[in-house]
Order: sequence, then structure tokens, then C-alpha cells
Amino acid sequence: MIQQLLRFFDFNAMSLTLLGKKFLGALLVLLVCRIIAGILRRMMNRAKKRGLDPAVAPLLNSIVSYLVYIVGVLVILDIFGINTASIVALLGAAGLAIGFALKDTLSNIAAGIILLFLHPFKANDYIECGEIKGYVQKIGLFTTVLVAQDGVYISAPNGSLWGSPISNYTRNGNRRMDIVVGIAYEDSIEKALGVLMKVANEEPRILQLPTPQVFTEELAESAVNVHLWAWTSVEGYHQTRWDIIKKVKEAMDAAGISIPFPQSVVTLVTPDQENDKLS
Repeated sequence: MIQQLLRFFDFNAMSLTLLGKKFLGALLVLLVCRIIAGILRRMMNRAKKRGLDPAVAPLLNSIVSYLVYIVGVLVILDIFGINTASIVALLGAAGLAIGFALKDTLSNIAAGIILLFLHPFKANDYIECGEIKGYVQKIGLFTTVLVAQDGVYISAPNGSLWGSPISNYTRNGNRRMDIVVGIAYEDSIEKALGVLMKVANEEPRILQLPTPQVFTEELAESAVNVHLWAWTSVEGYHQTRWDIIKKVKEAMDAAGISIPFPQSVVTLVTPDQENDKLS
């Protein structure tokens, strides 16, 4: 048995040596691919520190890693003497068939790449897209991860984000708050508008450019609705709005302006009164 193995190795020494060299070459290619992928990942990490959006870094890492290893596989096939041109053509035909079968999945990949280049939002932006609302965490190859205001984890397909209008509440840096106050019909509108403007001017977190605006919005059923438009930074938007509403209520009370409850006028008609009307 040993002699047969020795004769086999002697007879195929050149072929086995060549095959061994090819295997070593393939291992070397895989090692180089791993090193290149690692270098590119470290470059991405340094780019994040220099300002690259952390939300798109995972998507870039995935795309670059896949490309590096695809090139490595093609080089390995060439080392073993396999015609890569025919394989590429075969993969193209197979990819077309797979594309029809997985069109939704591939559309998510395409949407992720489009989001990467058009950049409608970045990490920590608060966005709204249809029923999806939350702070962006990262853009992946298939999905975008968000966290809702109440801490709920949201994984949204990239296609659903790209296929609908996106409202980015963070991107512009400033945001307008709309505060509506209903006052009684007996109260002075000018006085109420003056109270709103005074509250806005005395609040340091309210921006003076654009200037705050006050106006009468509507003559509603139970109240006259006066309106305050004021701009503030997005970082403290919610806290500023809550504080302004509290201050407006206190200022209205101090000025003697009432904020009425919804009310209806009911007229009772007795049968005698109804008969008098008919007669």
C-alpha cells in the first residue's frame, strides 16, 4: 500500500506540486483580501472620526468587503485555470433570474445605495416617512435602523424609505413651534397677542431671526384662536415648547385673559311655545 502511494506521488509529482502551488496561491489571495478588507474598514473608522456619517459606515463597509472578496474569488478561479469570462457570463444570466425572484430584496439594496449618495438624512436625525418615525441609527445593505422617541427599535426596509416622501426634522438646525391658544370672545385680541409676543421675546431660547409672529388664526365655536409662531434650535425643541406653553398659560392668567372650555348653547322649547310658533 505504501509502495503504491509512493509510486502515485512519483508519477504525479509535477501535477501535485503545481496543484499545491495553486492552493498556496489561493490561500495567499484570501489572506490579501482579508488584509485589504481590514485596511478599508480601518479607513472607514478614521473617516467616521473625521466627519463621515456613522449611519452610512455599515453600508459602505458591506459594499467594499463584498467587492474585495468577489475580486479575490475571480483571481482564485483564474489561478486554477477556470475561464472566468464564461463564469461571469453565467453569473450574469443567473443574476438576471435571481433578480426577478428577489426583486424586492434587490430594490432594498438599490435604495440603500441611493440613500447613501443622496444623503437625505444622517445618524441621529429625526425623520418621518409614512408611518415610520424615529432617530436614524444606521443605514444597512437591506434596512435602515431607527429608534422611536419611546425607545422602540425600528428596522425599516430601504425601499420603503426611498419610495415615500421623507420629512427630516433635524437637518435644518432650527424648527418652528406652533402654539394655538383659545381665548374668550369677551377678551381683547390685541391684549392676548401682546401677551404671546411678550412671552416669546423674554424667552432666550427663542430665536429672533426669523422673528416670532402672532396673529388671529380662527373664530372657532367656543373661542377666538390666537397663534404664536416661534423658532428655536432642534436640540431643545420639545423642552422649549413645553416651557413656552406653561409660560403662556401663566401669562394669560396674570393678564386676566380666560381660556374657555368648549361650550354649546342649548335652547329648551316647551310644547306651548312650539304651538305658539306654529300658530
